[in-house]
Amino acid sequence: MQKFKVAVCQMRVAESKEENLGRAREMIARAAASGARLVVLPEMFNCPYVAALFPSYAESYPQGPSLRMLSRAAREEGVYLVGGSIPEEEGGKIYNSSFVFAPDGTLLGRHRKMHLFDVDLPGGLRVRESSTLAAGSGVTVVPCEFGPLGVAVCYDVRFPELMRLMVLKGALVVAVPAAFNMTTGPAHWELLFRLRAVDNQAYFIGASPARDPGAAYVAYGHSLVVDPWGQVVARAGEGEEILVAEVDLARVEKVRRELPLLRHRREDVYRLELLTG
Repeated sequence: MQKFKVAVCQMRVAESKEENLGRAREMIARAAASGARLVVLPEMFNCPYVAALFPSYAESYPQGPSLRMLSRAAREEGVYLVGGSIPEEEGGKIYNSSFVFAPDGTLLGRHRKMHLFDVDLPGGLRVRESSTLAAGSGVTVVPCEFGPLGVAVCYDVRFPELMRLMVLKGALVVAVPAAFNMTTGPAHWELLFRLRAVDNQAYFIGASPARDPGAAYVAYGHSLVVDPWGQVVARAGEGEEILVAEVDLARVEKVRRELPLLRHRREDVYRLELLTG
């Protein structure tokens, strides 16, 4: 499958988990009806992005209501589904985890956000994910009918080593559920996704929640799909919408053939290795 459609569900996130799951399920159906084979939800799609609240929304695989909904939706709509991310509890720890489901509803993989967002930003915005979350340690690439799919979560995209490791494991497309804010979004959102696409000669998908000015943490929005030449092929606005774009894997092959930077790496001088996981 050289060409296929991807859809990003840029949904508004409310305080009610039930409301969020209902909205996500409806948007997944609409995305599938548009012809999308790959559907991506935003970071923390089932709860407000507030670190102190994550424990009260946390679920454990496979019994949580969010996870059951995602598996069922993937099966009923026949799509590959990157389930944004949710707070996941396991072994007394809580992770910011993205669960990826196949069109038959089976779990393909899970990415636990590796880099925790502990920052003090201009304007007084202070975030401490580590106050309630533990960090993951795995590089996540899952098999799909259109080729290997890399998955990371938000802050992970700022670390080029992780993105390159996914591509070295075969990723042709990288999906990143993310919730950049009104400081980092205008400054770096599009810039980072275009850079990572150019660096790795792969499609990059950024899936943001819709902007809610009344929320405690205001997401930037502007979900996007970037091709391996760094061109933005589709971009959302601020509000709730379903962004649909075509991915052409022949473009990945063409860019990598004509500008073979992955083959030109000097592994006699430097090497990137995964030390754990």
